Amino acid sequence: MNVVAGSIDRTLLLSTCRGDLMTRTDQPKTAAEATLVGMRLTKFRDPLRIPPVLRPSPMQLLAIRMRAEQVRLHAELPETRVWTYNGLFPGPTIEVRRAERLRVIWQNEITGDYPVEAVELLNATPGPGRDGAQPLPDVAALPPWTVVHLHGARTGGGNDGWPENAVLPGNAQLSEYPNDQQATALWYHDHAMAITALNVMTGLAGMYLIRDAEEDRLRLPHGEYEVPLIICDRNLDTDAEGNLTGQLLHKLSILFTEPEKVALPFTGPFTLVNGVIWPHFTVDARWYRFRMLNASNSRFYTLGLHDENGAVVSGALRQIGSDGGLLPAPLALDQITLAPAERADVLIDFYAFRGRSLTLVNTGPGTPNPDVMQFRVRARAVHDGFTLPATLSPSFVRLTHDNLPEHMHRWLVLTLLAGKHPEMWEMVEIDQPPPTLPADGIVQVTLANGTVKTLQRVSRDFKDAVNFYVDYNGWEQWSILNASPVAHPIHIHLIQFQALSRDGYDVTGFDNTSVEQPRR
Repeated sequence: MNVVAGSIDRTLLLSTCRGDLMTRTDQPKTAAEATLVGMRLTKFRDPLRIPPVLRPSPMQLLAIRMRAEQVRLHAELPETRVWTYNGLFPGPTIEVRRAERLRVIWQNEITGDYPVEAVELLNATPGPGRDGAQPLPDVAALPPWTVVHLHGARTGGGNDGWPENAVLPGNAQLSEYPNDQQATALWYHDHAMAITALNVMTGLAGMYLIRDAEEDRLRLPHGEYEVPLIICDRNLDTDAEGNLTGQLLHKLSILFTEPEKVALPFTGPFTLVNGVIWPHFTVDARWYRFRMLNASNSRFYTLGLHDENGAVVSGALRQIGSDGGLLPAPLALDQITLAPAERADVLIDFYAFRGRSLTLVNTGPGTPNPDVMQFRVRARAVHDGFTLPATLSPSFVRLTHDNLPEHMHRWLVLTLLAGKHPEMWEMVEIDQPPPTLPADGIVQVTLANGTVKTLQRVSRDFKDAVNFYVDYNGWEQWSILNASPVAHPIHIHLIQFQALSRDGYDVTGFDNTSVEQPRR
C-alpha cells in the first residue's frame, strides 16, 4: 500500500500498568509550591549533547546493545540510572541511504532493577517528588522485556518490532530494514506491549535518518550543522528535604476512582533535549538544520524562538520536511506544533542574531515551564554558501480524493469508554440502520453535503478478528472519527500517508457510557 489518506503519521505512547492507588501524606500547601519544589536547577547551564552518528554499509549487520547506565541529566543533579542503546541516552543516530538494506541485531544486555519509579495519587501535585506515596510494586517488578520498533519505516511485518515480539536479557532481536522510502527522519524506540510509555521513559529512543538523491541535490546544512533535537519531558523524585535525587519518576494524577479510575496522562515538569535538562547550544551565525522529534509520552509541544526580551522571532523557523519526508516548498513559521512521536525538519538562519541569545520556547497548554533550550550565536560572521531553495521535493504529490487512484474507503472510530483504555473501532458501512436507535456499535455520520452514513462496528480490541485486508501496493482512504474528548495522534505501522482534511463533527449524540465492554 502506497498511502493511507486521512490521518497523520504520529503515535500516542500509552501505559496500561496497574497498581494500588496511593494517598498523599505530605501534600504541599498549594499546587504552585509543589511545582517549585526541587526545580531550582540553573537553566541553560549544560551544553547540548549530540548523539554520535553510525553510518553502516549496505547489508552490514549492525549490533546495538541495550544496557543500563548512569547518566547526568543536569550538572546540578546526581546521576540517573537509565536504559540505553549503546550506552547512550538518547541512542546513536543511525544514517542510511535509500534502498540500501540494513540488518540490526538489537542485543538485550540490560541488568538490574527497573529504573523508573511509578506512583499514582489523587489530585497529584504537578512538580517533582512522590508526595509520600510508595512506588507501585507492579512497575518495580517489571523485567527488562524489550522490542525495538523503527517508527515510520516501511518494513516487512516480521521486522517491525511488534509489541508482543519482545526479548529478555541474554537474547536478541534481528531486524532487516529495506529503507526503500524517501529521505526522512524516523526514530527507533522500545515498543513492549502495555509498557511502551515506561520503557521509552527509561531512555530507549534514538534517531534514524534516510538519505536520497533528491535531498542531496538541495545541499542542505549537514555535518556539524545538521543537529537532532530529541525533546521529551521527565519527572524526578526528591529526598526528605525536597532535593532532587535524579531518580526517574512516572507520577500520575488520579482524578477519581468511582465508578472507574480515571488518570490524567503523564506529563513532567522538566524538558530535556538530547537527554539534557534545559541545555544550551552554541551556534555559528549561519544556517542550521534541526531534525526535531517529540519523544514525550503525551505532551504536545508548540515550539517557537523568542529573543532576549521574550518577543517572538517571527518567521525564523523554516519547515522543510515532516514525518513523511521533504515538503514541496519551505514554510516560514512563527511556531510549529509537534504531537507525541511527530518529527519536523526545520532550518534556522542565525546570521541576523550574531552575538545574541535565542530561546526555544514551548507555548503549548499545560506547560509548567515554557523554556526548552537556548541558542547562543557567536558574534563573528562566517561564510555560508547555502541558499534556501524555492522548491524542495519535485516528486512530492499533494493527494486529494479526486487524484487518488481507484481506492478503498475505510472508517475508524476512536473512543474513550468510561475511563477505559482508548479503543479503535473498525467500522463497515451498512445500507439500513437497525430499527431501533441508538444501538450498541452503530454510529451515524452526517457529512457536509447532508448525506448520512450508517456505520457498524466489526472490531474494537487489538485481539479481535482482523476485518481490514489491504491490497499490496493498493491505495486506501481512511476516515478517522475521534469521538473521545482528547486529541489522539495517529500512527499506522509499515506505511506512509497524508492527511486529506481535518473536519469538525458534533459528537454530543455519541453515548460512551452504556456501551458493552469487550470480553477479555
